[in-house]
Amino acid sequence: MPERLSMARLPPKVRAMRFLFKICPRSEWTLAEAAGHYAGSAVDHRDGFIHLSSDAQVRATAARHFAGQEGLVLVALPVDGLDGLRWEASRGGALFPHVYGTIPVTKALWVMDLPLVDGLHVFPPEAGV
Repeated sequence: MPERLSMARLPPKVRAMRFLFKICPRSEWTLAEAAGHYAGSAVDHRDGFIHLSSDAQVRATAARHFAGQEGLVLVALPVDGLDGLRWEASRGGALFPHVYGTIPVTKALWVMDLPLVDGLHVFPPEAGV
């Protein structure tokens, strides 16, 4: 089982982050808005938690798991204040944010398109990544 860390036990660099991010198809987020909460993707359901990324991880997440996909959005979420948030060791021992449960859409700080240009996703300046 992956190690779980509380926010207080995280390295200062992680505690200083501005946002956590979820990348998903716009259609998936539209359904979440109608339901009032985001329950996760098919991969999230398979793994038993909602995969999020830190600012240092989100570009690699896009390249690795969403390569070539159009119609995506980038959802910015607060670093703290998400119920069920756990930081767990994953590939190479890096800590990744996972949410066990659903995410109320009201927690989204902003939602922006993640366009694909020349095969790469273009992140909005507001993401700061």
